[in-house]
Amino acid sequence: MLRLLREVPRVSVESTLGQASADLVMTVGGVACVVEFEARSVVNSAAAHQIVAATKRMPTGAHLIVVAKATTEEARNLLEEAGIGFLDLSGNMRIHLPGLFVWAQGGRGHVPAGKQADGSPLKLSGKAGVAALALLCDPAREWRVQDLVQRAFVSAGLAHRLLARLEREGIVRATAAGPRKTRQLTNRSALLDLWAEEMKDRGKQLVRGYRLARDPRAQARTLSRLLDQANVEHAVSGAAGAAMLVPSATAIPVTDIWVTENAALQEVLAELKAERVESGHNLALRQAADDTPLAFRQQIQGVWVANTFRLYFDLRQDPRRGPEQADRIREEVIRF
Repeated sequence: MLRLLREVPRVSVESTLGQASADLVMTVGGVACVVEFEARSVVNSAAAHQIVAATKRMPTGAHLIVVAKATTEEARNLLEEAGIGFLDLSGNMRIHLPGLFVWAQGGRGHVPAGKQADGSPLKLSGKAGVAALALLCDPAREWRVQDLVQRAFVSAGLAHRLLARLEREGIVRATAAGPRKTRQLTNRSALLDLWAEEMKDRGKQLVRGYRLARDPRAQARTLSRLLDQANVEHAVSGAAGAAMLVPSATAIPVTDIWVTENAALQEVLAELKAERVESGHNLALRQAADDTPLAFRQQIQGVWVANTFRLYFDLRQDPRRGPEQADRIREEVIRF
């Protein structure tokens, strides 16, 4: 890193290790700036939140550059928004100092998560993702392991490993010890970012359909009512779900609905009086293993809608205007 900076024209670098709190004093085009470095093995979104918070204790005018073996895309975005430079072994680099801007995009690299007892990665996905959602849905609660077992319908072992990982990540705070030990969420934004970063649906199925609808915004209400009548558990998501929370959010070219994995999608289409199509669809029926997208669904104006955090996640995956809509849901509804 030091060699790289010294090779930049019109840049002089003086190491201050052992002399002051800063690692380097750089002079770029005659302007001096203090630069501190932080070395990390892996930087995910949770680590990025910790780093951003730590910069508040840095001297006024100092700049921070994070050097890591691997970084996630979400972490790099968070660091960039906070004005923190970074460099990883996959070739991702962004350094913005007075008079100097260096940017390079490398590969994703391998970013391990916390470890389960068997050594395999514990990510906030599947059942662990549902448990993380339980914390987000009730952020003020002081959670015992057994509380999380009952709320998220997960095993005690998984609940314990999840809470232990989040404690290591600085996302929850523990009080007491032993059977009386509880943990409380202290950084909702970090948990949401980490969950959205690691969440993956298993066993996904998708069927596209077309159903004549004069008013696309009324489509979700009609379809949810028909599915209720057919006793099919479901949750509206995507743009149609967003419109239930932020009515003027966007147009709704396709109504996305998660349905229970126990239902046959072709039979569900028939219940909705819809025709299966490969293109020109205005309806998408989706399924995932263990019905995780249905966890903590909510009823709004008689319509079953995916929980707000799941809705945010689904919109982020939509290549249309999804990320824009997700940002609006986070700003206006989630608010952290």
